[in-house]
Amino acid sequence: MNTNVLLGILIIAIGAFSSGSFSIPFDKVTQWKWENSWLIFSVFAYLIVPLIICLMVAPNFLAIYQTIPSDNLWLIFILGAVYGLANLKFGLSLRYLGVALGFCISLGLMMVIGTLLPPLIDGRMSKMFEGNGGILLILGLIVSCIGIGITAWSGILKSRKLEGLKGVKANANFDLRKGLFAALFVGLTGSSMSLGFEQGKLITEETVKAGTPVLFAKCPVFVLFFAGSLLSTLVWCIYLGIKNNSLGYYYKGRSKTLVTNYALCALASFLWFINYIFYGMGTSKLGEFSFVAWGTLMSLTIVCATVWGFFRGEWKGIEFKIKRLVWLGLAVLITASFLIGISG
Repeated sequence: MNTNVLLGILIIAIGAFSSGSFSIPFDKVTQWKWENSWLIFSVFAYLIVPLIICLMVAPNFLAIYQTIPSDNLWLIFILGAVYGLANLKFGLSLRYLGVALGFCISLGLMMVIGTLLPPLIDGRMSKMFEGNGGILLILGLIVSCIGIGITAWSGILKSRKLEGLKGVKANANFDLRKGLFAALFVGLTGSSMSLGFEQGKLITEETVKAGTPVLFAKCPVFVLFFAGSLLSTLVWCIYLGIKNNSLGYYYKGRSKTLVTNYALCALASFLWFINYIFYGMGTSKLGEFSFVAWGTLMSLTIVCATVWGFFRGEWKGIEFKIKRLVWLGLAVLITASFLIGISG
């Protein structure tokens, strides 16, 4: 592993910390339903924050889009819309499984699928098998699956334990069946982000040619991709707002509560989006094997989220041997991340 790759992974690690922390501000949001918080978060995360940052580093991004084939632009947008659906389910996986398990299972599946698909589609996988890279990548993905399995089993044990506990309110919404279904959906559809970013290579190249530093060249890709995410999210959250009669919550209530809720959702969106800035910076250091950045980001995010889960008391009242199983699954996922990283 050369110095550039190591530096790239360190930069991505900073983003992973931010990503693993983004859901914490939601704990302080009051008097809103889930769809209220998620819609405001999405408006900031998918539109306002990416647009502001892109205008700062690549103000000519609209002109860059005009140089790109329309089918490429539409593909990125559509993949973004699919990811918006995935992120909706991700929010539900956090609700039903908690931060630790929700991140671990959802992002673990995204890591496996999102790392494997891009090199399979564009043919880079065959090049990796000319050396040891392909074997290391497949080994890393197998180890990832083992780590996900261990973590899922710890969730089953936790579910059984909570059924016999009274007075434990660390996560009153814990529902293993609903949570696992949401996490599986996230894993299958969430890899659209990895594919979307990979499809944005032409935009990235043109952005660099236009004078934007290579570290920030992915920002125009983010704006287009997340515009698709915003569309699918708005449709679903507005539907839920009508169904649950919660559309009025955006402007009804005490002014202080509303301002606090909006500010917390904005903070969550900043923490969430800024991780992709670091992801883009780190990816620029990895060259043609940029797809390994995805697995690195996912696994390190899982580490951070798991630590937060324990701090938030999600495992309160759970015996040590079950907690130890979580840390074992985490260690396996970190090992998988290392294998995926050195495969490039």
